[in-house]
Amino acid sequence: MFPLIQRCCFHTPFKVTGPRLLLCGKNKTTCSSLSLCLQRDVCLLSRSPSLNTASVYATKLQAFHTSLPFFKKKTPKESDAKDPGVLKRSAESLKESPKPALYLSLTGLIPFVSVPLAMAIQGTYYPEMAFAQITYGAATVSFLGGIRWGFALPESSPAKPDWLNLANSTIPPLLACQALFLKDITSGAVMLVIALGIALHYDVSLLPPYPRWFKVLRVGGTVVMVLSLLATAVLKAGLEAQLSDSSDKWMSTK
Repeated sequence: MFPLIQRCCFHTPFKVTGPRLLLCGKNKTTCSSLSLCLQRDVCLLSRSPSLNTASVYATKLQAFHTSLPFFKKKTPKESDAKDPGVLKRSAESLKESPKPALYLSLTGLIPFVSVPLAMAIQGTYYPEMAFAQITYGAATVSFLGGIRWGFALPESSPAKPDWLNLANSTIPPLLACQALFLKDITSGAVMLVIALGIALHYDVSLLPPYPRWFKVLRVGGTVVMVLSLLATAVLKAGLEAQLSDSSDKWMSTK
């Protein structure tokens, strides 16, 4: 029994000496089978089932932990990290535009901006200036509609002179003419805003062969024109209401 305990505790080789060999001498088969049984029991005892089970569970847990990709920290892509942004890309595309097109487009926005700015500085609404802004806006919308004719008519143009390109370009000028016939400046400004939005939709969405700098220039110019027209309409309502209040007070004092 002592050699068995020694083998289990201290992992020493099992030896059968002296008297045990004599006891087993009469029946070698029994002795050999007994030694094999003892060795098998010792091997089973030396392996701890709890440790084996724990190692199996640890392996499964490790595999489960490493197999969940959504717990891992995702690193941003280089394209996302180096994205310059929409405004920066637009500014870079404007640098590629021809200088005459850029300067003439910026100069053409001055009549739109100057009208509401002058009325806001002086604090007075001028109907003549507002009507002049509406007239200039109608001419600008008609020019923007004619751009598509000039783009679609050449034989080498990617746009075909079909009904879609030629007929749609006449819609903004028709709306612009309708704005001139309206007596109310606010209604004319709203009509021009609708016409500018339709023309911008045609140039940006329906004709992708336009260069990027032209699309950026069209978007920026349309935003400035729309804000200027709406500012004139707001100033008309506010200044006229203020003028009517002041006239009522003056009449009440008399």
